[in-house]
Amino acid sequence: MDAGNQTRVLEFLLLGLSEDPELQPLLFGLFLSMYLVSMLGNLLIILAVSSDSRLHTPMYFFLSHLSFSDICYSSTIVPKMLVNIQTANKAIMYAGCITQMHFSIVFLCLDNLLLTVMAYDRFVAICHPLHYMIMMNPLLCGLLALVSWSVSILAPLIHSLMVLHLSFCSHTEIPHFFCELSEVLETSCSDALSNYIALYSLTGLLGIIPLTGILYSYSKILSSILKMSSAEGKYKVFSTCGSHLMVISLFYGTGLSVYLSSAFSASSSKGTVTSVMYTVVIPMLNPFIYSLRNRDLQGALRKCVSRSFYPF
Repeated sequence: MDAGNQTRVLEFLLLGLSEDPELQPLLFGLFLSMYLVSMLGNLLIILAVSSDSRLHTPMYFFLSHLSFSDICYSSTIVPKMLVNIQTANKAIMYAGCITQMHFSIVFLCLDNLLLTVMAYDRFVAICHPLHYMIMMNPLLCGLLALVSWSVSILAPLIHSLMVLHLSFCSHTEIPHFFCELSEVLETSCSDALSNYIALYSLTGLLGIIPLTGILYSYSKILSSILKMSSAEGKYKVFSTCGSHLMVISLFYGTGLSVYLSSAFSASSSKGTVTSVMYTVVIPMLNPFIYSLRNRDLQGALRKCVSRSFYPF
Protein backbone atom coordinates (compact mmCIF):
# COMPACT_ATOMS: atom_id res chain seq x y z
CA MET A 1 0.00 0.00 0.00
CA ASP A 2 1.26 3.53 -0.78
CA ALA A 3 2.69 5.60 2.02
CA GLY A 4 0.10 8.26 1.26
CA ASN A 5 -2.68 5.92 2.34
CA GLN A 6 -0.97 5.20 5.66
CA THR A 7 -1.21 7.28 8.80
CA ARG A 8 -0.43 7.02 12.48
CA VAL A 9 -3.81 5.67 13.54
CA LEU A 10 -5.30 7.36 16.62
CA GLU A 11 -7.98 4.79 17.36
CA PHE A 12 -9.39 1.41 16.39
CA LEU A 13 -13.00 0.36 16.05
CA LEU A 14 -13.98 -2.79 17.93
CA LEU A 15 -16.92 -4.29 16.03
CA GLY A 16 -17.91 -6.50 18.99
CA LEU A 17 -20.09 -9.60 18.99
CA SER A 18 -23.14 -8.15 17.23
CA GLU A 19 -24.20 -4.92 15.55
CA ASP A 20 -27.91 -5.57 16.14
CA PRO A 21 -29.18 -2.68 18.34
CA GLU A 22 -31.87 -4.87 19.90
CA LEU A 23 -29.25 -7.31 21.21
CA GLN A 24 -27.08 -4.68 22.92
CA PRO A 25 -29.09 -4.44 26.20
CA LEU A 26 -29.15 -8.23 26.44
CA LEU A 27 -25.41 -8.49 25.81
CA PHE A 28 -24.70 -5.72 28.33
CA GLY A 29 -26.75 -7.38 31.06
CA LEU A 30 -25.33 -10.81 30.35
CA PHE A 31 -21.68 -9.78 30.36
CA LEU A 32 -22.08 -7.44 33.32
CA SER A 33 -23.65 -10.27 35.34
CA MET A 34 -20.92 -12.75 34.41
CA TYR A 35 -18.19 -10.21 35.13
CA LEU A 36 -19.57 -9.41 38.59
CA VAL A 37 -19.97 -13.10 39.44
CA SER A 38 -16.40 -13.73 38.24
CA MET A 39 -15.01 -10.88 40.36
CA LEU A 40 -16.94 -11.95 43.46
CA GLY A 41 -16.09 -15.65 43.11
CA ASN A 42 -12.37 -15.12 42.55
CA LEU A 43 -12.10 -12.51 45.31
CA LEU A 44 -13.76 -14.93 47.73
CA ILE A 45 -11.25 -17.62 46.76
CA ILE A 46 -8.34 -15.24 47.48
CA LEU A 47 -9.87 -14.10 50.79
CA ALA A 48 -10.61 -17.67 51.86
CA VAL A 49 -7.07 -18.89 51.12
CA SER A 50 -5.43 -15.91 52.82
CA SER A 51 -7.64 -15.98 55.94
CA ASP A 52 -7.80 -19.74 56.69
CA SER A 53 -4.55 -21.29 57.94
CA ARG A 54 -5.73 -24.75 56.82
CA LEU A 55 -5.51 -23.53 53.21
CA HIS A 56 -1.92 -22.33 53.48
CA THR A 57 -0.71 -25.18 51.28
CA PRO A 58 0.95 -25.19 47.83
CA MET A 59 -2.26 -26.16 46.02
CA TYR A 60 -4.26 -23.23 47.42
CA PHE A 61 -1.28 -20.89 47.12
CA PHE A 62 -1.25 -21.43 43.34
CA LEU A 63 -5.06 -21.36 43.22
CA SER A 64 -5.08 -17.89 44.76
CA HIS A 65 -2.59 -16.74 42.10
CA LEU A 66 -4.84 -18.24 39.41
CA SER A 67 -7.86 -16.40 40.84
CA PHE A 68 -5.95 -13.12 40.88
CA SER A 69 -4.85 -13.71 37.28
CA ASP A 70 -8.46 -14.39 36.24
CA ILE A 71 -9.59 -11.15 37.90
CA CYS A 72 -6.94 -9.16 36.04
CA TYR A 73 -7.59 -10.92 32.74
CA SER A 74 -11.33 -10.26 32.79
CA SER A 75 -10.79 -6.68 33.99
CA THR A 76 -8.46 -6.04 31.06
CA ILE A 77 -11.20 -6.86 28.54
CA VAL A 78 -14.74 -6.83 29.90
CA PRO A 79 -15.10 -3.26 31.31
CA LYS A 80 -14.13 -1.67 27.97
CA MET A 81 -16.50 -4.01 26.15
CA LEU A 82 -19.34 -3.01 28.51
CA VAL A 83 -18.60 0.70 28.00
CA ASN A 84 -18.64 0.25 24.23
CA ILE A 85 -21.98 -1.60 24.37
CA GLN A 86 -23.59 0.91 26.72
CA THR A 87 -22.43 4.03 24.87
CA ALA A 88 -22.77 2.51 21.37
CA ASN A 89 -19.24 3.79 20.78
CA LYS A 90 -16.92 1.15 19.29
CA ALA A 91 -13.76 3.27 19.41
CA ILE A 92 -10.68 2.42 21.45
CA MET A 93 -7.63 4.66 21.44
CA TYR A 94 -4.40 3.36 19.91
CA ALA A 95 -2.55 3.42 23.25
CA GLY A 96 -5.51 1.73 24.95
CA CYS A 97 -5.65 -0.99 22.31
CA ILE A 98 -1.93 -1.78 22.61
CA THR A 99 -2.20 -1.77 26.41
CA GLN A 100 -5.22 -4.07 26.36
CA MET A 101 -3.51 -6.40 23.91
CA HIS A 102 -0.37 -6.53 26.05
CA PHE A 103 -2.03 -7.27 29.38
CA SER A 104 -4.47 -9.78 27.89
CA ILE A 105 -1.45 -11.78 26.68
CA VAL A 106 0.26 -11.40 30.06
CA PHE A 107 -2.60 -12.88 32.06
CA LEU A 108 -3.48 -15.52 29.47
CA CYS A 109 0.14 -16.69 29.58
CA LEU A 110 0.09 -16.59 33.39
CA ASP A 111 -3.03 -18.77 33.52
CA ASN A 112 -1.30 -21.27 31.27
CA LEU A 113 1.85 -21.46 33.40
CA LEU A 114 -0.05 -21.60 36.70
CA LEU A 115 -2.15 -24.52 35.46
CA THR A 116 1.11 -26.30 34.58
CA VAL A 117 2.58 -25.64 38.02
CA MET A 118 -0.64 -26.88 39.64
CA ALA A 119 -0.41 -30.09 37.60
CA TYR A 120 3.14 -30.60 38.92
CA ASP A 121 1.88 -30.00 42.46
CA ARG A 122 -0.78 -32.71 42.02
CA PHE A 123 1.85 -35.05 40.55
CA VAL A 124 4.10 -34.66 43.60
CA ALA A 125 1.16 -34.97 46.02
CA ILE A 126 -0.09 -38.23 44.50
CA CYS A 127 3.08 -39.90 43.24
CA HIS A 128 5.39 -38.82 46.08
CA PRO A 129 3.07 -38.21 49.06
CA LEU A 130 5.72 -38.94 51.72
CA HIS A 131 8.07 -36.32 50.28
CA TYR A 132 5.39 -33.79 49.33
CA MET A 133 6.10 -31.18 52.01
CA ILE A 134 9.85 -31.46 51.39
CA MET A 135 9.60 -31.22 47.60
CA MET A 136 6.89 -28.54 47.54
CA ASN A 137 8.51 -26.36 50.19
CA PRO A 138 7.67 -22.63 50.47
CA LEU A 139 10.90 -21.63 48.71
CA LEU A 140 10.13 -23.77 45.64
CA CYS A 141 6.50 -22.62 45.55
CA GLY A 142 7.59 -19.00 45.66
CA LEU A 143 10.17 -19.64 42.96
CA LEU A 144 7.63 -21.36 40.68
CA ALA A 145 5.21 -18.47 41.13
CA LEU A 146 7.99 -15.94 40.47
CA VAL A 147 9.09 -17.72 37.29
CA SER A 148 5.49 -17.91 36.06
CA TRP A 149 4.98 -14.19 36.64
CA SER A 150 8.35 -13.23 35.16
CA VAL A 151 7.87 -15.22 31.95
CA SER A 152 4.31 -13.94 31.59
CA ILE A 153 5.45 -10.33 31.93
CA LEU A 154 8.56 -10.52 29.75
CA ALA A 155 7.34 -12.68 26.83
CA PRO A 156 4.44 -10.37 25.78
CA LEU A 157 6.85 -7.41 25.75
CA ILE A 158 8.33 -8.86 22.55
CA HIS A 159 4.94 -8.74 20.83
CA SER A 160 4.05 -5.29 22.12
CA LEU A 161 7.35 -3.70 21.12
CA MET A 162 7.15 -5.27 17.65
CA VAL A 163 3.55 -4.06 17.16
CA LEU A 164 4.65 -0.50 18.02
CA HIS A 165 6.82 -0.51 14.88
CA LEU A 166 3.89 -1.35 12.58
CA SER A 167 1.90 1.15 10.54
CA PHE A 168 -1.90 1.07 10.48
CA CYS A 169 -4.37 2.47 8.00
CA SER A 170 -6.94 5.05 8.98
CA HIS A 171 -10.45 3.89 9.98
CA THR A 172 -9.04 0.58 11.23
CA GLU A 173 -11.74 -1.93 12.20
CA ILE A 174 -11.10 -4.97 14.38
CA PRO A 175 -13.79 -7.70 14.02
CA HIS A 176 -13.57 -8.58 17.71
CA PHE A 177 -14.70 -7.33 21.12
CA PHE A 178 -11.13 -6.67 22.31
CA CYS A 179 -7.69 -6.02 20.84
CA GLU A 180 -6.43 -9.54 20.30
CA LEU A 181 -2.90 -9.74 18.92
CA SER A 182 -3.72 -11.72 15.76
CA GLU A 183 -6.62 -9.37 14.90
CA VAL A 184 -4.42 -6.30 15.42
CA LEU A 185 -1.74 -7.75 13.14
CA GLU A 186 -4.31 -8.36 10.39
CA THR A 187 -5.20 -4.67 10.35
CA SER A 188 -1.60 -3.58 9.79
CA CYS A 189 -0.68 -1.87 6.53
CA SER A 190 3.00 -2.71 6.86
CA ASP A 191 4.80 -6.03 6.58
CA ALA A 192 4.02 -8.04 9.73
CA LEU A 193 5.86 -11.25 8.78
CA SER A 194 8.32 -10.95 11.67
CA ASN A 195 5.40 -10.38 14.04
CA TYR A 196 3.68 -13.55 12.87
CA ILE A 197 6.92 -15.52 13.23
CA ALA A 198 7.27 -14.24 16.80
CA LEU A 199 3.58 -14.96 17.47
CA TYR A 200 3.70 -18.58 16.32
CA SER A 201 7.13 -19.22 17.84
CA LEU A 202 6.23 -17.94 21.30
CA THR A 203 2.75 -19.48 21.16
CA GLY A 204 4.31 -22.82 20.31
CA LEU A 205 6.99 -22.46 22.97
CA LEU A 206 4.64 -21.32 25.74
CA GLY A 207 1.93 -23.73 24.62
CA ILE A 208 3.73 -26.98 23.84
CA ILE A 209 6.14 -27.02 26.79
CA PRO A 210 3.49 -26.41 29.50
CA LEU A 211 1.05 -28.81 27.83
CA THR A 212 3.77 -31.46 27.68
CA GLY A 213 4.41 -30.93 31.39
CA ILE A 214 0.71 -31.30 32.17
CA LEU A 215 0.38 -34.47 30.09
CA TYR A 216 3.50 -35.96 31.70
CA SER A 217 2.25 -35.16 35.21
CA TYR A 218 -1.15 -36.73 34.58
CA SER A 219 0.32 -39.77 32.86
CA LYS A 220 2.27 -40.45 36.05
CA ILE A 221 -0.83 -39.78 38.16
CA LEU A 222 -2.86 -42.20 36.02
CA SER A 223 -0.14 -44.82 36.39
CA SER A 224 -0.26 -44.42 40.18
CA ILE A 225 -4.05 -44.71 40.18
CA LEU A 226 -3.94 -47.97 38.21
CA LYS A 227 -1.56 -49.41 40.81
CA MET A 228 -3.98 -48.67 43.66
CA SER A 229 -6.03 -51.59 44.92
CA SER A 230 -8.42 -49.53 47.02
CA ALA A 231 -11.48 -48.08 45.28
CA GLU A 232 -11.68 -45.43 47.99
CA GLY A 233 -8.11 -44.36 47.26
CA LYS A 234 -8.84 -44.08 43.55
CA TYR A 235 -11.94 -42.00 44.23
CA LYS A 236 -9.96 -39.69 46.52
CA VAL A 237 -7.33 -39.11 43.82
CA PHE A 238 -9.97 -38.45 41.17
CA SER A 239 -11.76 -35.99 43.44
CA THR A 240 -8.45 -34.23 44.12
CA CYS A 241 -7.54 -33.88 40.43
CA GLY A 242 -11.01 -33.61 38.91
CA SER A 243 -11.38 -29.86 39.35
CA HIS A 244 -7.97 -29.12 37.90
CA LEU A 245 -8.55 -31.45 34.94
CA MET A 246 -11.87 -29.76 34.20
CA VAL A 247 -10.27 -26.29 34.21
CA ILE A 248 -7.42 -27.51 31.98
CA SER A 249 -9.90 -29.05 29.52
CA LEU A 250 -11.89 -25.81 29.32
CA PHE A 251 -8.78 -23.66 28.99
CA TYR A 252 -6.98 -25.67 26.30
CA GLY A 253 -10.18 -26.74 24.57
CA THR A 254 -11.40 -23.20 23.99
CA GLY A 255 -7.89 -21.93 23.21
CA LEU A 256 -7.30 -24.57 20.56
CA SER A 257 -10.73 -24.02 19.02
CA VAL A 258 -10.02 -20.29 18.68
CA TYR A 259 -6.72 -20.81 16.90
CA LEU A 260 -8.00 -23.66 14.74
CA SER A 261 -11.05 -21.66 13.67
CA SER A 262 -8.85 -18.69 12.77
CA ALA A 263 -6.43 -20.91 10.87
CA PHE A 264 -8.98 -22.86 8.82
CA SER A 265 -11.85 -20.39 8.50
CA ALA A 266 -11.85 -17.05 6.73
CA SER A 267 -14.58 -15.78 9.05
CA SER A 268 -13.52 -14.75 12.54
CA SER A 269 -17.06 -14.86 13.99
CA LYS A 270 -16.67 -18.39 15.39
CA GLY A 271 -13.35 -17.49 16.97
CA THR A 272 -14.87 -14.34 18.44
CA VAL A 273 -17.72 -16.25 20.05
CA THR A 274 -15.33 -18.91 21.38
CA SER A 275 -13.12 -16.15 22.80
CA VAL A 276 -16.00 -15.28 25.11
CA MET A 277 -15.39 -18.63 26.81
CA TYR A 278 -11.83 -17.98 27.94
CA THR A 279 -12.23 -14.23 28.54
CA VAL A 280 -15.50 -14.23 30.49
CA VAL A 281 -16.95 -17.70 31.10
CA ILE A 282 -13.89 -19.64 32.30
CA PRO A 283 -12.79 -16.98 34.86
CA MET A 284 -16.38 -17.07 36.15
CA LEU A 285 -16.54 -20.88 36.33
CA ASN A 286 -13.13 -21.50 37.95
CA PRO A 287 -14.19 -20.56 41.52
CA PHE A 288 -17.27 -22.81 41.25
CA ILE A 289 -15.29 -25.71 39.80
CA TYR A 290 -12.64 -25.60 42.53
CA SER A 291 -15.08 -25.13 45.40
CA LEU A 292 -17.82 -27.51 44.21
CA ARG A 293 -16.41 -30.68 45.82
CA ASN A 294 -13.82 -29.15 48.13
CA ARG A 295 -15.05 -29.17 51.72
CA ASP A 296 -12.07 -27.25 53.12
CA LEU A 297 -12.55 -24.45 50.61
CA GLN A 298 -16.32 -24.46 51.12
CA GLY A 299 -15.81 -24.11 54.87
CA ALA A 300 -13.37 -21.23 54.42
CA LEU A 301 -15.75 -19.51 51.99
CA ARG A 302 -18.63 -19.83 54.46
CA LYS A 303 -16.44 -18.22 57.13
CA CYS A 304 -15.57 -15.33 54.81
CA VAL A 305 -19.22 -14.76 53.92
CA SER A 306 -20.38 -14.98 57.55
CA ARG A 307 -17.68 -12.50 58.64
CA SER A 308 -18.80 -10.01 55.99
CA PHE A 309 -22.42 -10.17 57.19
CA TYR A 310 -21.70 -10.59 60.92
CA PRO A 311 -18.36 -8.85 61.54
CA PHE A 312 -18.90 -8.89 65.27
